[in-house]
Amino acid sequence: MIRRAAIIGGLLTLPAAVARLALGRGADRLLAGQRVTPDEAALGPAVDALGGEIVRLRSRDGLRLAGRWLPAEAPIDDGDADAWRPDPREAILLLHGWSGSIVPDLVEYGPLLRRMAGVLGLDFRGHGDSDPAATTFGLHEVEDVAGALAWFGERGIGRVALVGTSMGGITALAAIAVLGDGSLPAADLDPDAPAHDIEPARPRIVGAVVESVPTELPIAVGNRLRGPFRRFVAARMFEAAGRRVGGDLRATEPIRIAPLLETVPVLVINGGLDKTVPPAEGRRLAAAIGPRSESWLVPNAAHAGAHATDPEGYADRVGGFLRRTFAESRIRAPIIGRPVFDEASDDGGVEGD
Repeated sequence: MIRRAAIIGGLLTLPAAVARLALGRGADRLLAGQRVTPDEAALGPAVDALGGEIVRLRSRDGLRLAGRWLPAEAPIDDGDADAWRPDPREAILLLHGWSGSIVPDLVEYGPLLRRMAGVLGLDFRGHGDSDPAATTFGLHEVEDVAGALAWFGERGIGRVALVGTSMGGITALAAIAVLGDGSLPAADLDPDAPAHDIEPARPRIVGAVVESVPTELPIAVGNRLRGPFRRFVAARMFEAAGRRVGGDLRATEPIRIAPLLETVPVLVINGGLDKTVPPAEGRRLAAAIGPRSESWLVPNAAHAGAHATDPEGYADRVGGFLRRTFAESRIRAPIIGRPVFDEASDDGGVEGD
């Protein structure tokens, strides 16, 4: 009788053990985005044609990161006094999604964005040529953004706009909330630092363009799973992943930090055919951010597919948003001094410790 009860008890615990194993594997998958995707091999000539400069920088927590700097394109001098003219003290930080390097995004968005300002395309930790690390959907990637902002500051760049798709958009919003928009002095400045030890001014984040960003992380992952209770399962996967990295991956998800973004203009883009992040998510996110946000729905676009679906509309909407955002910031917060990027770039982008 005791033996039969033990057998039955073991059978009942088997599904729970299988579920824990599956959740553990799912958590490992979340934390291990691919460094490069298979389609990147064919993009070498295209990214080389962009030119620019391969750079090395460090995240705020010390990881070595890789990226590519594309200087702004000089406008054609056609005598139009109202034509947009990039300011060398402004830049755009381009942030990619889960898995793969920044190369595909640089090829797709770089030619347009560099007409507004210089563009730094950044490989997140654990991606591309950056140091190995777990992918945390913005929780730790904000340290990568902090490192990029310091890199900008060292070169005299005082205004930065963030552009990101999917996880890159999640990280862009998290960075604004965690790091602040740069309008106030840093809270962690060392009051006892020597007077001669002067840190370069941190650039101000003047705006963000985010595409295919869910309000809650389990929404995007759950919509890619099969079977019942997909979002519930996805939420448990994030809990398991958080235990592995020692933090709550959902602590910086968009819906939780949206109220902290009210000082920064945000353009929220969604595709009407996006099954990973449905259009309603874009409306919900824009409403949570508040009056300084605006949303744009591209009816026939899939996940992160707005530019590919409607390149002219994307150029008008995103280009107009960035020009307006930079122009308004030029009036509100003029930058004193000139950029030093041209002088600093002679080192070939050698990193500083």
